[in-house]
Amino acid sequence: MQEEVVIVKKTRVLGHLAVLLTMTVWATTYVSSKQLLAVFTPSQILVVRSTLGLLVLTLINHKPLVYAQRRDRLLVALAGFCGIFLYYFLENTALLFTSASNVGVIVAAAPFFTLLASHLFLKEEKLRKNYFVGLALSMSGIVLLTFTSTEEVAFNPKGDVLALLAIMVWALYTVLTRVIGRKGYPNLQVTRNMFFYGLLGHTLVLLISGQGLPLALVIQTPYLYHFLFLGLIASAFCFLTWNFGLRTIGPIKSSFYLYLSPIITIAVAVTFLSEPFGQLDAIGTALTLSGLLISEYRSRGV
Repeated sequence: MQEEVVIVKKTRVLGHLAVLLTMTVWATTYVSSKQLLAVFTPSQILVVRSTLGLLVLTLINHKPLVYAQRRDRLLVALAGFCGIFLYYFLENTALLFTSASNVGVIVAAAPFFTLLASHLFLKEEKLRKNYFVGLALSMSGIVLLTFTSTEEVAFNPKGDVLALLAIMVWALYTVLTRVIGRKGYPNLQVTRNMFFYGLLGHTLVLLISGQGLPLALVIQTPYLYHFLFLGLIASAFCFLTWNFGLRTIGPIKSSFYLYLSPIITIAVAVTFLSEPFGQLDAIGTALTLSGLLISEYRSRGV
């Protein structure tokens, strides 16, 4: 009995470490995406990224996933559509209209929507007063982040709204992954199949929009390095570690690691992209993170 408890504790520690590593990597992906968006469209980037991720996962394990029920295949397809296709399409499109720093901070508000989705669909969490107080603070911060504090204050809501929609979709993906994880399917094979359905979505958008895929440009440096980072590390590897974390420590605790996202993203964006970080940005970031901390305080029942 004690050995089982020790194994469970070690597994949970590994789950926390896996999610922490995932968030650290994902917080830097906005920089690579921003660099690639200067040359490629969001659909072109995501087709290459998803193809690389699917290729690696297939090489690791090519055995087909046998579903116990037809409904489970639909759940995996829906999760792939939400998490691999729609979330990244909205996020990359948002980067065309707003800064990487803004997107990083807005995405950090995902725990609110994950908590809400878990309450509605999984019945795992109760919504109390602190949730709404924290939500109000963070939303106020996000509103401030739609202003860019350059020489003139410019309103750029389009990208920030798209980023907000992206994290709503991510909350749904998190819940779906939690439901699928309870069914006992192998994590690697489930993640691989999600990538397949996500790639279908990206390819469909690419075809409908009439965009080509400039492979000769993809393999040029430094673009190739950004694609390898996004496809192999941020996609294939990190989705495995994220889904493992969801299975071991749950969607709520996993999502709270998103607190680190804006700090890392802003530091990297200011350092490598020379993005401005003015007074409104600082106030907006502080409000968003304060709201998130209040939500965490509530969730732990302190």
